[in-house]
Amino acid sequence: MSSQTAREKSAVNVRTPRLRRGKARVVALMAAGEAVFAEQGYDAATMTEIAARATASIGSLYQFFPTKELLAATLHGEQLDALSRRLDELRQNAAGEAASKLADRLFGCLSEFLVQHPAFIALADRRPVDKARKRATRTRMQDQIAALLSQASPPLPPGRSEIMAAIILQLMKAAVALSGGDDELRRDAMLAELRQMLRTHLESIES
Repeated sequence: MSSQTAREKSAVNVRTPRLRRGKARVVALMAAGEAVFAEQGYDAATMTEIAARATASIGSLYQFFPTKELLAATLHGEQLDALSRRLDELRQNAAGEAASKLADRLFGCLSEFLVQHPAFIALADRRPVDKARKRATRTRMQDQIAALLSQASPPLPPGRSEIMAAIILQLMKAAVALSGGDDELRRDAMLAELRQMLRTHLESIES
């Protein structure tokens, strides 16, 4: 499975394919699920439509993913892992940059990620979401952002990286919510204001 918590939660429920053909089928089912969740949202998406999109029988879908929530949790976990890898890559190339520039690159990274994973918003907003998994994800992301900011030059004041990491994580959640808006011009304007607000605040700390 994707994230460690997702693996622990669903290891018993998801059938792991052993043959190459079975693995290819799971990949196709998950790709179909991602497309349908992105288009319809979690609540409106149906397993029947997902199976049809994958040109698979409904029985084949249920064989690997007995419930819609299990499929959504698997997809969401993989996407969170992909976002986590992006944050790690960003940190590896962050040494010597100002915190304001790092934060701006972080939001640029998030924007690219949301374009590449259009179902992320629907999956993140679904109910129910396992609370323990949600807390673990929040802690992991916050720690990664703090590690990124700790590379800033000039360095942030002692203890400020952790505080700003918590704030930036909340702003990222707001950016995700705004990205789901239907009015593209208004959405882009609000996201630009959000980025500028954070950039200006960090520049004031640096100066």
